[in-house]
Amino acid sequence: MPVVSEFAALLSPPGAALLAELSGADDLGSLRLATELRQRYPSELVAAGLTQAELRRAARAKFTRADRMFFTRAGLEQASAEVVSRHRAVRFAGRSRLADLCTGIGGDLIALADGHDVLAVDVDPVHLRMAQLNAATYGVTARTQQADVRDVDLSAVDAAFVDPTRRTSTRRLRTGDSEPPLDWCLALADRVPAVGVKLAPGLDRASVPDGWEVEFVADRRELKEAAIWSPALATTSRRATILPGGDTLTPDGGGSGRVGEPAAYLLDPNPAITRAGLVEELARLTGTWKIDEHIAFLAADRPVHTPFARTLRVLESAPWKEKLLAARLRALDIGAVDIRRRGLAGNVEQLHHRLKLTGHGRKATLVMTRMQGRPWSLVCVD
Repeated sequence: MPVVSEFAALLSPPGAALLAELSGADDLGSLRLATELRQRYPSELVAAGLTQAELRRAARAKFTRADRMFFTRAGLEQASAEVVSRHRAVRFAGRSRLADLCTGIGGDLIALADGHDVLAVDVDPVHLRMAQLNAATYGVTARTQQADVRDVDLSAVDAAFVDPTRRTSTRRLRTGDSEPPLDWCLALADRVPAVGVKLAPGLDRASVPDGWEVEFVADRRELKEAAIWSPALATTSRRATILPGGDTLTPDGGGSGRVGEPAAYLLDPNPAITRAGLVEELARLTGTWKIDEHIAFLAADRPVHTPFARTLRVLESAPWKEKLLAARLRALDIGAVDIRRRGLAGNVEQLHHRLKLTGHGRKATLVMTRMQGRPWSLVCVD
């Protein structure tokens, strides 16, 4: 069944009844469940309903009202999480007429349409209709236009947000590639007073023009995405933001910090901090120091509580000698390790296998890194 027909069937009374049943099902992959449903619903509708129910359950990690929303697999994959979209929408405060370009299933539209007049544009009619319904689930509305965003008249808006697709119908595009391409997104600032662009977190910072701000956003320890803001919305050159608290760090102009020996504690900076190039700023903020000029680990002689890094207590710090590792870990009563590798080559999976840990005893973090140019290891616990 084509995607348009599948979606239309799910919106019909039988489709709505099927989705209601599936919302309480224990095992969506059960052959028994599918067989029983096909006795009461058309087979194609059952297949579409099971897929939609699976997507709704997967979407719970991103949306608080996922069980009432509609998704495609590609649309859910690219959609921003609710906590990220709401953080980002704050940047458009005071801009009354917005354009949400490449709307997709409406993940950003939900936040943007809360208090703003929004024009939602997408070339895909199914995604556009899903975006309308998903916005309504959150009690907001928007005008919609099915079109290629490059053909849309934006003269009536004072801000635009664009989430260019990073995949085709069959494959993911290379890092840095998108449709429309980044150059087109940047040129929007010549037509619209204020522009924000969502990009993959692997963004090359050198591709961001002077005057624009690049923001790397993490939800707790997980790096989610990057956004760039045109000069009308930019407040700095680089920013790392940690959600859900909204803690943010920006350049302080302080230059390089000190490098010293490992100490009693090790700070593992949030990936948003490292991607934004703000490790030196974090060191100054926390009174810590790098153990290698080129490595993003920080040492401290006391516990440090910060939203921008995980603090580990160092049990042992020594030059990297893999042959001695297993015995050292057993002596420390370590039965399992989470290996963090930064600046030191090696296959983590193969190292796990060679250590042959039993699983009995404490769990630790084994850090493979460099200390002032020398291969180094640290055994740490939270």
